[in-house]
Amino acid sequence: MSVFETHSAEETIELGRRIARQLPSRGVVLLIGNLGAGKTTLAKGIVSGLGAAAPEEVASPTFTLIHEYGHVYHVDLYRLDRADQLATLGLDEIFESDSIVLIEWGERFPDSMPRQRTEIRVRALDGDAREIEIRSVC
Repeated sequence: MSVFETHSAEETIELGRRIARQLPSRGVVLLIGNLGAGKTTLAKGIVSGLGAAAPEEVASPTFTLIHEYGHVYHVDLYRLDRADQLATLGLDEIFESDSIVLIEWGERFPDSMPRQRTEIRVRALDGDAREIEIRSVC
């Protein structure tokens, strides 16, 4: 487990770029945190660090549920209430692809997430500061 602290959106994006360099070539990353914690800001850095899109091209998929940036999927499950709703998204196929899958709010459906994954917890501190905890789950 690693814990970092950032003090601006720019630092959070840069940390995301550094995290991207440590990720495997394929896998699932749960981005966990309250509304406004900075999950999407961190995702901007990860997607950028993986060379899939510039940070300004990455937006929250809250209403579309899934954005695809080449070999990176960015998923937001906030608007889903039940695990059976996940079946319509085709996540099983995405999990099997040679991609990195970033999932916001995936912790709401633990039985539907792969057992092997990376979990990143983002917690808002004072102002623009964020505490970011990274751990691998097997």
